[in-house]
Amino acid sequence: MRYLQGLMDFINAAPTAFHAVDQICASLASAGYARLQEGETWFLEPGGRYYLTRNRSSVIAFRLPRQELSHFQIVASHSDSPCFKLKPNAQRASQGCALLNVEKYGGMLMSTWLDRPLSIAGRLIVEDGGALETVLVDAGRDLALIPNVPIHFNRDANDGVKWNPQVDMLPIYGTEGADYLCLLAEKAGVEPSRVAGGDLFLYNRDRATLFGAQEEFSAAPRLDDLECAYTSLEALLASRPGRHVDMLCVFDNEEVGSGSKQGADSTLLADTLRRIAGGTGLAPQALEAAVAKSFMVSADNAHAAHPNHPEKYDEQNRVYMNSGVVVKSSANQKYTSDALSIAVFESICRRAGVPTQRFANRSDIPGGSTLGNISNAHVSMNAVDIGLAQLAMHSALETAGARDVAHMVDALKAFFECEVMINGDGAIRIE
Repeated sequence: MRYLQGLMDFINAAPTAFHAVDQICASLASAGYARLQEGETWFLEPGGRYYLTRNRSSVIAFRLPRQELSHFQIVASHSDSPCFKLKPNAQRASQGCALLNVEKYGGMLMSTWLDRPLSIAGRLIVEDGGALETVLVDAGRDLALIPNVPIHFNRDANDGVKWNPQVDMLPIYGTEGADYLCLLAEKAGVEPSRVAGGDLFLYNRDRATLFGAQEEFSAAPRLDDLECAYTSLEALLASRPGRHVDMLCVFDNEEVGSGSKQGADSTLLADTLRRIAGGTGLAPQALEAAVAKSFMVSADNAHAAHPNHPEKYDEQNRVYMNSGVVVKSSANQKYTSDALSIAVFESICRRAGVPTQRFANRSDIPGGSTLGNISNAHVSMNAVDIGLAQLAMHSALETAGARDVAHMVDALKAFFECEVMINGDGAIRIE
């Protein structure tokens, strides 16, 4: 229950990737992790614990061994979720209402955003004595709503509707003349004239909750992928250090392809590994050898079998909520898992008493992608894709199994604490 309540509190306080990373950084700092700056020289101590952010929406934390490092054991997830982002010129007016000009961020189920209370959060860039500072902001109240067209004027609404994001998905946030930027500046405690710009998003105001006859399910916005970000953080903080480097990576922009300076398709992970090597006195070839002996767990939620539509799922590879950690496979390499990496991860889970289940898509229904294969193209190592089973992925409100939160923490804690030893011919031993 501690981890479950912690997850719910984390999601409620993380309306955007910026807020999620801010919470992660606060937890790391409280646990004794020292903050590093990419623009400064790093001096790293044996046994030291450190973290860094890029763009304040991605974070990497790592814990060094007291002896010379042998390899890295990495858990990667992402901080962003599908939503609507405010365009630069977001102020609009129509029929006496103030509207927000927004665009899709990621592949969401658009209909789930209709007729529900929404708010605005993100970051403001504020001028301060000639410098530009970043200030996180959250309106923190019901502020906007995207209204449906009444069925009287759309008699075919229950037969299927094709939503136009430029026409149908513009939210009302006040009467004509209302100024959202003044409201947010006031909330952030800055003068509107000092706001030079911002990255602002709509978010669902529903709070995380439990439901079901025995409260066995959780419903929350942004479960994909804040559930994995939170559980991997808790696993790192709860685990004992070993002879390798334990590393937590939470990347931004996975939902739009990871192609940013702070995404998994950037140099962020490679830069960090190289600087760890330099900060610990490791020779260049020793770094390459360490990376070759390393192991990554890519943690991003998975599709639970839908009780109303079981035909959408492969009959032999369906997964279920509250039934353990999901190990994902894909022949087209959308997932990085292979027979060796699956065997390693499942062996670790068996030793820890954590149930696992295997997922693969139907051959005639393509699934989504994640960050493991993208990251692995920059820093190549053995890797496995995992997640927790959930329903309604990319809805404004998603559903998952309440018991699986502890399953994931236990599995990742066991991964951090064991030694995944890879020898020259690719054989792996787990200690």
